[in-house]
This record gives sequence, C-alpha cells and structure tokens, in this order.
Amino acid sequence: MNRIDGRLQWMKDELDLLKRQSQQRLLTPAVILAEGWVVRGGRRMLNLASNNYLGLFQPLDAALLEEFIQQAAVFDSEVKLGSTASRLINGNDPIYGQFEQKFAEYKGTGSCLVFSNGYMANTGIISSLVGRNDLVFSDRLNHASIVDGITLSRAENIRYRHRDMNHLETLLSKADPLKKKLIVTDTIFSMDGSIAPLQSIVELKNKYGALLMVDEAHSGGVYGEQGQGLAHSVGLMQEIDVHMGTFSKAYGCYGAYAAGDSLVIEYLINKARSFIYTTSLPPVVIQAVWHNWTKVREGHWRRRVLQERVVLLREGLKRSGFNVGESESQIVPLIIGDNDRTVLFSDYLQQHGVAAVAVRPPTVPEGEARVRFTLMATHRVEDLAWALDLIERAGKKFAII
Repeated sequence: MNRIDGRLQWMKDELDLLKRQSQQRLLTPAVILAEGWVVRGGRRMLNLASNNYLGLFQPLDAALLEEFIQQAAVFDSEVKLGSTASRLINGNDPIYGQFEQKFAEYKGTGSCLVFSNGYMANTGIISSLVGRNDLVFSDRLNHASIVDGITLSRAENIRYRHRDMNHLETLLSKADPLKKKLIVTDTIFSMDGSIAPLQSIVELKNKYGALLMVDEAHSGGVYGEQGQGLAHSVGLMQEIDVHMGTFSKAYGCYGAYAAGDSLVIEYLINKARSFIYTTSLPPVVIQAVWHNWTKVREGHWRRRVLQERVVLLREGLKRSGFNVGESESQIVPLIIGDNDRTVLFSDYLQQHGVAAVAVRPPTVPEGEARVRFTLMATHRVEDLAWALDLIERAGKKFAII
C-alpha cells in the first residue's frame, strides 16, 4: 500500500461500513421520459421517485429555444448560458429584477431574491437572520439544508417534536425573552409527506415574538389558487416573515428564492453569504423558470389531477396493508424500518419496472428506512394501478405486509 492509500484508508473503511449497513449511495444513469416514465440503469421504469410534481420538466428543443430568444428580446438582452460572476460584482441583468418583482407580487410580498438553489437559499437566509447567542426553533424532521443553515449560523438549535405544538410552546416559554428567536419549518416534509400546522405556528410566533420562516420547496406549485404554496392556500401569507421555495420541483427547472418584506430582502442582499459569494444563475435559467411559472399559474387542472393520483396511490397502499405514515401530500412514504429489507424491496421494484428509491438513515431516523413514492400530474391511472399490483406482490415477497 502506497503512502496516498495509507492516508485515505479511513475513507475506504467508512465506505465499507456503509455497504455492510446497506447505507451506501450510488449514482445511477437516468433519462427522464414523458408521462411519468424514466430510463434508469438501462431499464424503462414508471418514475415514482421524481419531484416533477406537475410534469413540467421538458428538454430544451429548437422551438423552446426560439421562444427564449424572443423572450430575451423583451428584456433588451440575449439568451445567456452563463453569468460569470456574482450579481453584486458583474451587474444585474434586467431579467433578474423584472422576474423578482413579478414573483414578489405573485407571493404577496414586498420583494423577492433569487438564489442558486434551495440548499444555498436555506443556509444563506438562516445564517443571516440569526447568529451566536440567538435561538432557532426547528421541527425535528426539517430538511438537512435547514439543519445546516442553523449550524452555520452558530445559533442554538432547539428542535421540537415533529408537528408537536405543545412541545414547541413549552420550549418557547422557557426561552430567554431578550434573545432573538426564529421558528423555521418545512411546509411539506420531504421524507414523510406530512403538512406543517401553520396556523398554530403563527399563533405561537406572535405570542412569543419570534420571526417565522417557512420552506415551501415541496408545496410551491402544488398548493394555492395559482400554486403560490401552502401558506397562501391557508390564508397565512402575510403572517410569514420569510418565504423560501425552489424552482426545481413542481416548477420543473432550477433555482430558489426568498420572499418577504422589502427590508428583509435588502438585508439578505447585504448579509447572505451564499448569495454574495457565488456566481449567479445564468439568465437563461431565469427565462426557463419564467416560462414554466406561467404554466404553474395556469395549471389548475394539473393540481387537480395530481391530487387525484395521490389519493389513488396512497389509498391503494393503505388497503394493501402498507404503513404510509402521516402522508397528506404528493409524497407518500412506504415505511419498512429495516435497511436491508428496504434495499431489497426497492431493488425488486426497479428490476420489475418501478423507480422507487430506498431512503435510509441519516436521511430518516434510525429504524425508519422507507421507499419514498412521489406522484406527478402526468401519471396515468392504468400505470399506477399496475404499479400498485407490483408493490403489493413485493410486499408479500419480503413479508412487509
């Protein structure tokens, strides 16, 4: 063994341990097809593993490129594949400001700021709003990007039990009233499909003088009259201090945003390191988001069909005897528990034509390994009926039901 191998042996040891624990992660080649199908590892499968909830993902063909060229002319610009620097260094292409203004109106807020992706948005927002000696109250099942944002902020991370408002109030009541407090929650929890009790959280935020940030990554496009998100659908838009969301799921594109009072957004422009110190999204990506955003706003039928498909799959799994946890949304977990059986179950489904990925610790708590299903508006009823039959057969084969 050479010197380099010796210095890297600890990596191999850790990877070997992950393999033995059925926690190893691998990259699989995939090509997304129409109507909810995908080619993964050379096999054609029904895609029940994508966040393309409204089915808006599409390849850039000649017709779409021509549309982008015409759209760019409206901004007295060109289709630009790169931005080459931070917006604070390189200048602000007109499309950024115009998009952010329109999107803020859509969200019902004073202003909006585009980030490169959801991870950078959450880490940048949270580490700007709070710091050392401040307090963050975070749902135990919040996304890893929220957890990492709290860690980077150096604030005290006070976790409350999932959706447990009594526990949250107990923690808030014990907190130093002179310290800055931030409550942060996903609106739709990405591994469980459960929904945050926003009304109760808003009441506690007001009672204890905290700021409130919500992550609409999995509810944007899906909830609200025009897809504005869960907060809008329950009439609480004006009660949220910072709305964060992504364009990479129901919007079928890439990027993320923070929306809120103009003062808040101005503060983030000056303080959010993940915005300040990174090259901005290429203008062509903003054009793609704008293109699909129009379809989101007009996509009432997509949201209706999606909910119908959700009921079909979730209720079918429950009738077969599977544990789908507290799912209330287009994310439906099939909770198995044991890592090894979860991997075998997932592999069997993929070998027989259903793309469904095993999710294991640390992404979910120990003993709660699962296969996570996600629905699209473009899934056909007959395809889901076929998938349910296959899933039931797999459940019996591996003694899950």
